[in-house]
Amino acid sequence: MNFFRGVMGGQTAGPQPSGAETIQKLCDRVASSTLLEDRRDAVRALKSLSKKYRMEVGTEAMDHLINILQTDRSDSEILGYALDTLYNVISNDEEEEQDESEDENAQKQADDLGTQFTEKFIQDPEHITLLLTLLEEFDFHVRWPGVKLLTALLKNQGVQVQGIILVSPMGVSRLMDLLADSREVIRNDGLLLLQHLTKGNAAIQKIVAFENAFERLLDIITEEGSSDGGIVVEDCLLLLLNLLKNNSSNQNFFKEGSYIQRMKPWFEVGDDNSGWSAQKVTNLHLMLQLVRVMVSPVNSPGATASCQKCMYQCGLLQQLCTILMATGVPADILTETINTVSEVIRGSQVNQDYFTSVNAPSNPPRPAIVVLLMSMVNERQPFVLRCAVLYCFQCFLYKNQKGQGEIVATLLPSTIDANSISAGQLLCGGLFSVDSLSNWCAAVALAHTLQDNLTQKEQLLRVQLATSLGKPPVSLLQQCTNILSQGSKVQTRVGLLMLLCTWISNCPIAVTHFLHNQDNVPFLTAQISENLGEDERLVQGLCALLLGICIYYNDNSLENYTKEKLKQLIEKRIGKENFVEKLGFITKHELYSRAALKPQPVFPSPEQMLFDHEFTRLVKELEGLITKAVHKSSEEEKKEEEVKKTLEQHDNIVTQYKELIREQDVQIQELKEKVSSMTTQTEQLQATVSQQQSQIQQHKDQYNILKLKLGKENQSQSSQGDTQVNGLQTEELAQLREELEELRRQQKLLQTQLSEKDVQIDSLKSAAQAAEGPAGSDNTEILQELEALKNQVQTHLAEISHLKAERQELLRRAEAGVKPSDTAPPSDSSSDAAKAELENRLAAQTAEMERLKESRSGLEQQLAAATSTVAILQTEKSKLQTEVQESKKEQDDLLMLLADQDQKIHSLKQKLKDLGETVEDEDDLRDQTSDEDDEDED
Repeated sequence: MNFFRGVMGGQTAGPQPSGAETIQKLCDRVASSTLLEDRRDAVRALKSLSKKYRMEVGTEAMDHLINILQTDRSDSEILGYALDTLYNVISNDEEEEQDESEDENAQKQADDLGTQFTEKFIQDPEHITLLLTLLEEFDFHVRWPGVKLLTALLKNQGVQVQGIILVSPMGVSRLMDLLADSREVIRNDGLLLLQHLTKGNAAIQKIVAFENAFERLLDIITEEGSSDGGIVVEDCLLLLLNLLKNNSSNQNFFKEGSYIQRMKPWFEVGDDNSGWSAQKVTNLHLMLQLVRVMVSPVNSPGATASCQKCMYQCGLLQQLCTILMATGVPADILTETINTVSEVIRGSQVNQDYFTSVNAPSNPPRPAIVVLLMSMVNERQPFVLRCAVLYCFQCFLYKNQKGQGEIVATLLPSTIDANSISAGQLLCGGLFSVDSLSNWCAAVALAHTLQDNLTQKEQLLRVQLATSLGKPPVSLLQQCTNILSQGSKVQTRVGLLMLLCTWISNCPIAVTHFLHNQDNVPFLTAQISENLGEDERLVQGLCALLLGICIYYNDNSLENYTKEKLKQLIEKRIGKENFVEKLGFITKHELYSRAALKPQPVFPSPEQMLFDHEFTRLVKELEGLITKAVHKSSEEEKKEEEVKKTLEQHDNIVTQYKELIREQDVQIQELKEKVSSMTTQTEQLQATVSQQQSQIQQHKDQYNILKLKLGKENQSQSSQGDTQVNGLQTEELAQLREELEELRRQQKLLQTQLSEKDVQIDSLKSAAQAAEGPAGSDNTEILQELEALKNQVQTHLAEISHLKAERQELLRRAEAGVKPSDTAPPSDSSSDAAKAELENRLAAQTAEMERLKESRSGLEQQLAAATSTVAILQTEKSKLQTEVQESKKEQDDLLMLLADQDQKIHSLKQKLKDLGETVEDEDDLRDQTSDEDDEDED
C-alpha cells in the first residue's frame, strides 16, 4: 500500500518517478497482482492519470484494461474504473475543450490519437461484443461508462463499429434497452449513442425502428413536455430524423403505425408567442424538419401523397397553417413553417384547396396566399423568408390547374376588384418593381402559374396594363419585352426571359403574339450575336433559348417570321454553330446544376438567385430539340411534317380500334351475362328433369306393387268373400286413379316441352334462312338435329299415351272384377264412398294441375327470353357454335330421358304380358279411355 501512497502523492523520500515510469509500474501491478483490491487500486490510479498522460496510458494499459473487463466481471467497481480509463483514452471530448486556444495542428493530433486508439480497440471484434455484454449489467458504475465508451468508439470509427454491432447477436436490441432505463442520465446518453449508431446505416435504422423505437421516443418527447422540453427532446428528435430521413421503409412504418397523428400536439401554440426560449425554437425547428422528411419531394410520389392525405385528415396541416398566420412567432420558425406547409400541399389537390381557404386574422380577412405574396415582394423582409414564400407559392401551383386558373383570373379585366389587393396585382407589382429580387421572384411565380397549362398561357395574353395617363394600355407580354430591352439588372432580365420562355413554349398562339412585335426578333439576334462579358453570357443563352422556342413552336402563321425565315436569319446574322454555343451557356452556368437538384429555392445570397428548378427541367427538355430544329433543312422539315401527319393518322386509327375494342368489350360482357342467365335456367331445368325422374321411379315402384297385388287377388278370388275382395279392390282402384292422373300430368308436361322446342325450332329456322356464309351450314345442322329431337319427343308422347291406355285398361278390369251385386247394399255404400273419395282426389289434382299450368307459363316466358338470346347469338359465328354445343348437350340429356322412359314402358308392357294380359293398340285404348271417362261423369 506504500507504493500506491507514493503514486497518489504521499510523502516519500528520494526522487519522484516520471509519469511513464509510474504508468508502467501500475500496468505491471494490474497484470501481476493476485489480490482484487490491489488490481482495483492500480486501475483507479490509471484512471486518474489517463487524462494527463493519454498517450502513455493508451499505449501501455489498453490490453491490461481489456483483460480486466474479461476476467474481473464479478467486481463492478473495477469494471467501472477500467471503462472510464478506456473512455478517457479514446474520447476526444476533453481534448477538444483544452485545444480551443491551441492551433489547429495540435487539435488534429489529438483527434488522430483518439482514432488510433479506437482502431487498436476494435482490431478484435470480440472487444465490441464484450462491451455490449457489459451494457447488460444494471449496475450504474458499469453501464454508464460502457455507454460513454461505445459512443466515443462510434464517433471515431462509426462505420467499422456499426458493422461489428450489426453482425453481433442481439447487439442492437441490447442498446435499445437503454431507452427503458429508469436512470435519466443513462437513458439520455443512450439517446446520444443511438444517434451515432443509426447515422448513415439503413440496416441498423430498420432494426432500431422495428424494436419499437418510434413508440419509445414519442413517449419520451411527451413526458419531457414536447416543444417546451429540454435537450432530451432535441436528442429524441435528432434520433427520429436519423431513422426516417431517406429511409422509405421506416417512413412507411411510421405512417402505418399512426405516429403522424401523434405529431399534431407538438404544434399547438397560444395567442401570446413572445419570449420563446432558444431550446423551444430548436425543438420546433426539428419537429418541422421531421414533418418535411415525411413529405419530401425526393420521396416516392405514392408515399408522399399518402402522408399528405394523413396530415390533412388528422388536422396537422390545419395546425401548421395556424402557426403560419399567428403573431409573435420567431422569424426562423415562421420561415421553416412556410417551407413545411409548402411540401405538405405540394401536388395534393385536397391540401391545395384547403390552403386556398386559409385566411389571415386581419380586418378585413385576407387570403393567406395574398399575405404571403406581400412579404415576397417586400424588399424589407428577410431573404430566407422571401425564398420560403416563393417556394410555398410554387408548391401551391404544382400540378394544380385549378389554382393556376384562379391566379391568372385575378389579372383579367373582368375579374379585377379595385377595392382589394389580389395575388395577380401583387405579382405584377413585383414584376415591375425597382427591386431586382422582387422582379425575379414575381417572374418565376408567374411562370409557375403557366407551367404545363396551355389554357392559362392563352388567357394571360388577354392581360392589359395601364402604363401612364393618356397612353393606351399594353399587353403584359409586350411590357415584359419592353423592360427586357431597356437593359435592366441581370437578375431582372434573367427572370423575365425565364417567364417568356415558359410562356410561349408549347403555345403557338403566344409565339405568334411575341413575333408580331417587330422589335423582338432584332433585339434577340443582337443580344445573341454580340460578344459580351462573363456576366452577360447567361442572358445571351436565354435569348438563344427564346428564339429557338419561336422556331420550334412556330405555326408559320406570320409570313415574315416562318420557321425557315427565322433559321435563315440565324444563319446570316449569328451563325448556326455560334447559336448552339450560346444556347449551351445556360447548362454550363455554375448555378444551373445547383438549382436542378431540388425544387426548393435555396441560395446563399440574393445575387446568386438566378435559376428556377422547373425552368431547368424545361431547358433540359428543349435544348436538344431546338438544336435539331436549327440544323434541319426545309426538305427535312417537310419529311418530318409528313411523318407527323402519318403518325397522327396512325393515332386516329389506333383510337378508332380502341373505341371498337371498348364496344366489343361491352358486348362481350352483356353476352357473358346472358350466358350466365341461360346457364342458371339450364340448371333449373335439369333440376326439374331430376325431379321428374324421381317421380317416374316412384310410379314404377307403385305399378310393380299393384301388379303383384292383382296377381295375388286373381289367385285367391275363388276362395275369398265378396266383402274382402271389395275392400282390397277399392284401395287398388284409388291407387290406379292416382297413377292415371299422374300420367296425365306428365303427358301435359311433355306436350308443353314439345311446344317450347317447336318455338325454338321455328326461331332457328328463321335464323338459318337469314344467315349467310359459313354460318349457313351450321344452322342447317342445328335445324336437322332439332327436327330429330322433335320426332323423338313426339314418339315419347305416343308411348306415354300408350302407357296411359294400358293403365286405363287395368283400371277398367279392376272395376269390372269388384262390381257389387244388387243384393249387397254394404258393398254399394262402400263403392259410393270410394268413388266420392276418388272424386275429391281428382278435384285436388285438378287444382294442382292449374297451379302447374301457371308455373309452366312462367317457364314459357323464360324460354321466350332464351329464344331471343339464341337469335342474338346466331349473329356471331363463335357464339353460335357455343350455343350449338349447349343445344347438343340438352338434346343428349333429353334423348337419355326418352330412352329411359322407353325402356320403362317396354318393361311395363312385358310385365303385363307375363301376367297374361293382352296389350291392345293405342287407338283402342284411347276409345276405351274416353268411354271410361263418360262412365265416370255419369
